[in-house]
Amino acid sequence: MSSPSSRALNPARWSFGIQILLGLVVGIAAGFLARATGAAWLTSTLTQVGSIFVQLLKLAVPPLVFTAVLVSVAGLRHVTNAARLAGRTLLWFLGTSLIAVAVGIVLGLLTNPGRGVDLSLAGATAPKSQGGWTDFLTGIIPTNIVGAFTNGNVLQLVFLGVVAGAAALQLGDAAKPVVTLAETVLQLVQKALWWVIRLAPIGTAGLIGKAIASYGWNLLRPLATFTIAVYVGCFIVLAVVYPILLRVIGGVNPIRFYAKVWPAIELAFVSRSSIGTMPLTQRMVTERLGVPSEYASFAVPFGATTKMDGCAAVYPALAAIFVAQITGTHLGIRDYLLIAFVSVVGSAATAGLTGAIVMLTLTLSTLGLPLAGAGLLLAIDPILDMIRTATNVAGQMVVPLLVAKREGILDQEVFDGPSAPLVAVEPIREPVPAAA
Repeated sequence: MSSPSSRALNPARWSFGIQILLGLVVGIAAGFLARATGAAWLTSTLTQVGSIFVQLLKLAVPPLVFTAVLVSVAGLRHVTNAARLAGRTLLWFLGTSLIAVAVGIVLGLLTNPGRGVDLSLAGATAPKSQGGWTDFLTGIIPTNIVGAFTNGNVLQLVFLGVVAGAAALQLGDAAKPVVTLAETVLQLVQKALWWVIRLAPIGTAGLIGKAIASYGWNLLRPLATFTIAVYVGCFIVLAVVYPILLRVIGGVNPIRFYAKVWPAIELAFVSRSSIGTMPLTQRMVTERLGVPSEYASFAVPFGATTKMDGCAAVYPALAAIFVAQITGTHLGIRDYLLIAFVSVVGSAATAGLTGAIVMLTLTLSTLGLPLAGAGLLLAIDPILDMIRTATNVAGQMVVPLLVAKREGILDQEVFDGPSAPLVAVEPIREPVPAAA
């Protein structure tokens, strides 16, 4: 029989959150070691480990997004007050995005992140992927279905999933074989992706180690104020805005909320992918927060593709002010209102993948600011994207909890009870309702 001390030293018995933290510590140490010694092989190893982990996450994106959205929309027919729940969810998405972009604008006006920064746009190239309104609107509809999957265009996949789900709603029982197939594929993808998520501690070491080995602190010096402002803005949303909403609007304990969902926030921080984190996010929402799976199957996939308080609200607001200040462009009330409008309406353009370059260029082009300004921020984008994605995922869990609590469908015993373990637990399996 093993002793308590031997069990405590067994990594397999450590919580998922502890494993990720250990990966973070190992990655930081390896990154600084590689940078201090100039060990190119160590930097290359960390880069490859992190890249493989992200590639595995991205591999599941097309089938995961399409089937999750299709099943969630088609499943609304089995949810009581489905239209009301969907409407409340979307309103909360919009409302919290407005608050987040307001935080970004106010923080930008207080910190002046671009003032005094001596950076020339001559050496910065405009991003290849631009986000003009025409590009955004026409990009929603794919030229062909296969291209949307092969290119991994999440926005187009969401469009196809919504259309297919709405058609299934209209057809009713006639579409049941297609919906059942989509549910089966979704379960298969979630199962495979859960195996990838279990590798997150190793991926964490590679991703954070590569960032430190490649960038260190040198790159952050000229952009220090902007970097700090992004992190502070996201922390304000995470530590002030969300807790106030949870306590005042939802009447739930924000400390308990974060204690239960912390593994998903950690994974989002290191993976920089809301969609890659989605299976874990959904498990947090249903198994630990007590949100009904029928409603969560709609709210979580849509949140993972459209709810981006970090990437689409705090960040583009600060980035627009930064670019305006280094180019000597004056922004007026109308411009700040445009920033808010773009953040709320265009958040789906971020598509839940690593990076928010589309949303940034959409904001800059709307304000008439040079797109080359975005090129200055690309070098530190991985560092910024960590906290942005963590903020995104936290918001994607806050809204379903608030809606479920206010609609009286939250399982309070699950929320107040101990956290369900993540080890050796099967991924979420959406219930297949009996035919009416």
